[in-house]
Amino acid sequence: MAITAGGSLNLVPGAIQGETLNTNYLDFASGAGATWAEQYLPEVMEKEAEVFGNRTVSGFLSQVGAEEAMASDQVIWSEQGRLHLAYTADVTSTTAGATVSGGRLTIADHIDTNAAYVANTHGIRPGDTVLVATTAGTTKCYVTDAANGSDVIDVAPYTQTDLGTTVVHATGTGNARVFVYGSEFVKGAAGRTMSNIASHLTYSNKPIILKDYYEVSGSDSAQIGWVEVSGEDGQSGYFWYLKSAGETRSRFSDYLETAMLEGELVGAAGYATAVGATLVDGALAGAGTESGTEGLFAAVRERGNASGGITQAAGAPANLAEFDAILAEFDSQGGIEENMLFLERDASLAIDDMLATMWGNSSTGSTSYGVFNNSEDMALNLGFSGFRRGSYDFYKSDMKYLNQKDTRGAINAIATGTTGEIRGVFVPAGVSSVYDQSLGKNLKRPFLHIRYRASQADNRKYKSWVVGSVGSATSGNDAMEMHFLSERCLVTQGANNFMLLN
Repeated sequence: MAITAGGSLNLVPGAIQGETLNTNYLDFASGAGATWAEQYLPEVMEKEAEVFGNRTVSGFLSQVGAEEAMASDQVIWSEQGRLHLAYTADVTSTTAGATVSGGRLTIADHIDTNAAYVANTHGIRPGDTVLVATTAGTTKCYVTDAANGSDVIDVAPYTQTDLGTTVVHATGTGNARVFVYGSEFVKGAAGRTMSNIASHLTYSNKPIILKDYYEVSGSDSAQIGWVEVSGEDGQSGYFWYLKSAGETRSRFSDYLETAMLEGELVGAAGYATAVGATLVDGALAGAGTESGTEGLFAAVRERGNASGGITQAAGAPANLAEFDAILAEFDSQGGIEENMLFLERDASLAIDDMLATMWGNSSTGSTSYGVFNNSEDMALNLGFSGFRRGSYDFYKSDMKYLNQKDTRGAINAIATGTTGEIRGVFVPAGVSSVYDQSLGKNLKRPFLHIRYRASQADNRKYKSWVVGSVGSATSGNDAMEMHFLSERCLVTQGANNFMLLN
């Protein structure tokens, strides 16, 4: 057997488990041409550098919403319908005749398509005065016949013989808008025999269960490291498992919010429904009902408004005309006076640029620095946090979730110019009045609020527990297991007052 003389460290792994070798220890000089024979101690910066600052993205819902317990698998609420009667219609006849006094219309849909129209349920009655509009113009008419249980109504124009003269309303499918603005009856005429019943809009959402898990062996939990860790939850020390455990907790806390923003209900076209299955612990299993939950973005796309947003092409600032188009849409909805803007960086700067160009321009007298006490000097810091336009106050804030590359920022970078891009969201401030089905009365609540599962037996708003041998032993498993759980959903009331910027 040959004997090899010493002179350099043997870096081959030891053949005996647990044997003490130089390879069992950190070599700070490794790769630098030095060995353990180097007598000079290196300077060790033991504090972990926080190069990303606070990495959590939650906080949006805490600013604009509230939280409330629920004890059911579903939350149902109702919202007001529109007060006045307005419809899209087909001009089916334009000439006067024996049965068509001056023109005939067939009601096609509500003017507001957020509410599905049920055939033969319009509220237009004989004696109503209506305004009929097509691309040719507008004509005010008197409703001579609106047969009960039929979408067909006959009208007599006030200022022309029929719908085909003077202002020529050509026949066509869905080419007309009809708005009831009053009624007229002659002396001694009998009263109405048809009444209108208030519309009832009901929406619902279901909670989802969110879980997370972290595990560290008992040995590693008792092993000290040379790096001093710190985290968003305030954990610090020389135990590396504190970092992993803290990041798991922080990441789960973020998921509680981002799931409420991005959640989707499985629909008829969804894979789970198509195969007759539901999601169970992250896997498709068995026949079941729809899964998922409706998040903020899905609710606004389904029942609210979406805009091309505030653009900034070729370095030119956005203009007020584009912003005013958004205000016009708000006018057609609830007209909530105070709104909050949560924006990604480009959209936020574009609005800053738009407002900055208004300073010193006397032609823009309709622009007010309202929330700056009307001080132009205060506004000239060019980092606008609030402004007033028309009858609306806007409070602007950056939304971290839309900027960071490990969240929506990465998605927006590749989805630019598509409906998948979200550059910001307009959220109405204040509260809405809704009818709560479970309590049986009207309540005032924020437009956004979280419903979490809770009862006297258990509160599942945010649960965390530790099992294992570490600390107070609770099981025979020589490890520390951290479990996280929540069951919740988001209620988006009055989505017609929200707007996404794409």
